Amino acid sequence: MKGKLLIVDDQFGIRILLNEIFQKEGYKTFQAANGQQALEIVRKHYPELVLLDMKIPGMDGIEILKRMKEIEPEIRVIIMTAYGELDMIQEAKDLGALTHFAKPFDIDDIREAVRKYIAVAKPVEK
Repeated sequence: MKGKLLIVDDQFGIRILLNEIFQKEGYKTFQAANGQQALEIVRKHYPELVLLDMKIPGMDGIEILKRMKEIEPEIRVIIMTAYGELDMIQEAKDLGALTHFAKPFDIDDIREAVRKYIAVAKPVEK
């Protein structure tokens, strides 16, 4: 197994697409449609990397990111957004997000980023 990857997006189609791609590449994948599900998965499974959508109803991506970092300060997060909100992207990076992708993203670019950032992540076992 190459590592554990959590996909957080309220859009079912995007979660399924990313899940299929990364499972085929040998990653253990988890999916969450909202912030509460995402935080439960982080507490239980400690993924090395999270693909996090910024626009999720209820708890937005910034709040999810803050709470993930409280649970696991070393967690690695790549943000995804369909919106060109530079202030939100900057805030996420200030909170420790590694990089961001604008939707619609190039799947090869996101695949390359996942490979790069999961390879250097330290597996967390608790």
